[in-house]
Amino acid sequence: MTTVLVAGATGDLGHRIVRDLLAADPAVFVRVLTRPGGRTAHAMYGERSRVEIREAAYTDHAGLVDALSGADVVVSAVSGARSVILDAQRALLAAAVEAGAARFIPSDYSADHRRVTPGTNRNFELRREFAAALDAAPLRATSVLNGAFADMLTGQAPMILFKRHKVLYWSSPDQLLDFTTKDDVARTVAHVALDDAAPRFVEVAGDRVTARGLARIMTELTGVPFTTQWAGTTGMLSGMARIGRRVSADEEAAFPAWQGMQYFVSMFSGEAQLRHVDNDRYGPQAWTGTRDVLEAYVKDGDHGLTTTAAAM
Repeated sequence: MTTVLVAGATGDLGHRIVRDLLAADPAVFVRVLTRPGGRTAHAMYGERSRVEIREAAYTDHAGLVDALSGADVVVSAVSGARSVILDAQRALLAAAVEAGAARFIPSDYSADHRRVTPGTNRNFELRREFAAALDAAPLRATSVLNGAFADMLTGQAPMILFKRHKVLYWSSPDQLLDFTTKDDVARTVAHVALDDAAPRFVEVAGDRVTARGLARIMTELTGVPFTTQWAGTTGMLSGMARIGRRVSADEEAAFPAWQGMQYFVSMFSGEAQLRHVDNDRYGPQAWTGTRDVLEAYVKDGDHGLTTTAAAM
């Protein structure tokens, strides 16, 4: 059997990865890493066959090595800022090396952070910094790059102003943007974890659409005209993000408002655009597009969004 250890398995993306690993191959055994004393993992996976729960603190090197012993692949789905993406993942990597793991999948799951201008996106810079340690380690690594999570278009990423029938953009409404749902990312990670020939980077995009395209989709779905609205240049937004970061009370917050601004800068500048998308690497897949995500949101009805049908 192939043993895959998943760190961050109780999180939103992590539990989807565990689900897809178990569904991918009956010869896969999943080991879930959780902090000592935590009950969430036991509640989620305690009754699951082919799932083993191991407890270890990231500050306990010997405990981590013991938890990772025998794991073929280590998948990180942890989420946070410096203390997690750098400190915790470095501890996980060091333990993986000592335990003899062959492969490591870091918690990237983002747009292409490699070409982003230094100082414009903190979370991308943390991933680049960890990548340097990962590339120097004596094991093989694969990062999954997927653009932004399409699921966030319905609220967490305030780009579509549903009640105002506007779609915001910075600099250009025709900049191509990469979006992939969390379910599609999780499925890809499961494929990568079981692919011994996986390259250093695997790029996928469930959809590639512009702000103008999103406005057109919303118009078609609701029957109400949605238009694009210029919100400034990416340079202006980057400056606002720097100010927000300077006055922020918590540098360790994973997704403060200023970090969200930095993500939009990276996307609308084109720097973080995926350039080597290979959706067919693991054969034909049913990718969920932005239209699918937005259509489900519109049909839900519990959001105060006006549609032609509602107006009638």
